[in-house]
Amino acid sequence: MSLFLLLSLWLVTLVPRILPPFIVDKISVSPFFGEFLNVIPYATLGALIFPGIIEAIPNEPGISLVGGAVAIILSLLRVPLVLVVLSSVSLVYVLL
Repeated sequence: MSLFLLLSLWLVTLVPRILPPFIVDKISVSPFFGEFLNVIPYATLGALIFPGIIEAIPNEPGISLVGGAVAIILSLLRVPLVLVVLSSVSLVYVLL
């Protein structure tokens, strides 16, 4: 029974990982849905980073929020990533 369960779990996780590269060229999606799929990585990254920003400094969430806001603003201005990170970390360090 456990071998059957193990093989079925393997198959269920294998199919979604193997199948998309073979069918992605054959599927045509609307421009709206295509744009939606393009922003999913940014939304996921934001959902993973934002709680870390709030909990970075336990008693001072405002300072880390300011650092996060600076990082967002500099990123929107297309500043190179190294400068965005150094600027936001430096600002938080100065504010502490």
